[in-house]
Amino acid sequence: MNSKEVTQGAARAPHRSLFYAMGYLPEDLNKPLIGVVNAHNEIIPGHFHLDELAQVVKLGISAAGGTPIEFPAIGICDGISMNHSGMKYPLASRELIADSIEAVCMAHKFDGLVLIGSCDKIVPGMLMGAARLNIPSIYIGGGPMLPGNNCGKKVDLVHAFEGVGSHAEGKISDEELLKIEQSACPTCGSCAGLFTANSMNSLAEALGMALPGNGTIPAPYGRRKQLAKQAGISIMNLVKENIKPRDILTEKAFKNAIALDMAIGGSSNTTLHLLAIANEAKINLDLDEFDRISKIVPHITKLSPAGVHHMIDLDEAGGISAILNELLKADLIYSDTITVTGKTLEDNVKNSKVLDTSVIKPLDTPYSNEGGIAVLKGNLAPEGSVVKQSAVEPEMMQHKGPARVYDSEEDAFEAIMKKEIHAGDVVVIRYEGPKGCPGMREMLSPTAAVIGMGLEKSTALITDGRFSGGTRGPCIGHIAPEASEGGPIAIIEEGDLIEIDIPNRKIILDLPDDEIQRRLDNWKQPPSKAPEGTYLRRYSKLVTSASKGAVLE
Repeated sequence: MNSKEVTQGAARAPHRSLFYAMGYLPEDLNKPLIGVVNAHNEIIPGHFHLDELAQVVKLGISAAGGTPIEFPAIGICDGISMNHSGMKYPLASRELIADSIEAVCMAHKFDGLVLIGSCDKIVPGMLMGAARLNIPSIYIGGGPMLPGNNCGKKVDLVHAFEGVGSHAEGKISDEELLKIEQSACPTCGSCAGLFTANSMNSLAEALGMALPGNGTIPAPYGRRKQLAKQAGISIMNLVKENIKPRDILTEKAFKNAIALDMAIGGSSNTTLHLLAIANEAKINLDLDEFDRISKIVPHITKLSPAGVHHMIDLDEAGGISAILNELLKADLIYSDTITVTGKTLEDNVKNSKVLDTSVIKPLDTPYSNEGGIAVLKGNLAPEGSVVKQSAVEPEMMQHKGPARVYDSEEDAFEAIMKKEIHAGDVVVIRYEGPKGCPGMREMLSPTAAVIGMGLEKSTALITDGRFSGGTRGPCIGHIAPEASEGGPIAIIEEGDLIEIDIPNRKIILDLPDDEIQRRLDNWKQPPSKAPEGTYLRRYSKLVTSASKGAVLE
């Protein structure tokens, strides 16, 4: 792909005329044309300010000798779409984002791309698009939100969700809930804890597709604008040196990202997104790799929802670069992977230091000797399931209890709010997978309500859907095969015993094999939940299992 296809030669006189209509100069068309993909909108706090960052990026591109050309990408706020039918769309939008970037770039022939996003599905969607197109590209995020302050206590969005359960239990008043909701999200930016957005923005550094600091520099800081300007300057070097995403997104780079993910205790959704980006980069990556790396990389940070720290604390403690340097010194990641700086990962981080060991613990005294995510398998999840083990209470690492079965998130949430769930139960939420939902909804409202009611040390939840990066507790998601594909989760009956054993990586339906097979033989696939003629209906027909990243066939 080269912009000369649309700017050079006599046959392109009509094309140049269209550029002149927008005010471009002939000199502009003789420079590299750099697409600036801006996911700014006025519905996502993490994106509300991206118009400011885009202007700074374009200044950097112009200063370095390029012609910036901005175009939009869509985005959905997971928080606002949570706990209603709108949550069917965020994961599905990831594919739309990648597809739309492909369409605009292939039609207009840019020489390079700067991708400006921030939140859950936008980050992986942009990286998928970059990997697919394979033209010089750099990603810059909008930065994390600052935590709020409620009566002297740091709070974030998860506290608002958990407040709903506490309010239903009578633990807090209307006035106290109001104070939480008004203080939880005080600035623009991706929500303040290590939820999916900030997990992916951090992993982009380890992948080599974002500059150091991308994951942690807060959205309101001037340093975030400096980083954006540097991204605009850096893309010109990538174009000059012809360094492309697939030069960066190697097998080693993905293993580095997984290692970082385990060290920081990132969102369980990272498994979906790294698998999907790897698929676009033509890298063979599977779910088992996450568990292999989890067993050798210690967990050394506890950020919200697992702990009291937030992204600003991690930034002040040395940021992602400090963690990567610690992993490098322990030979837990590869040093020679190329990055968007044009240098190796080691070159980027070798001078970074841990500045606060209360936030970033030493590798020899970690929170846990294993990483933040575990992959569980068994007769209930033959293809695997995922749990953020770093956010599970010690007493719930092993649990066995009776199933409470619900065929939708709404039914489960209603039962929880009516106090029909009791200590010891295993809440099963099914037909919420990529095909069955369709769209694999996040279950933050049910999990947060359970925690707000004080049941996180006695009750587990399992689903073929997803859990939010803000979820904590014994919540096992991504169970595959999903119910709509006839997976064993589809034939669980009320009261069946389910065993969860995180240390030994097992999730078991306590039934004889012949009984499981009898039920599977009698199972009938329900009709699609997606209306005819909708994008979701098309998505449901093409989407693959969560164990493959829920990519489209």
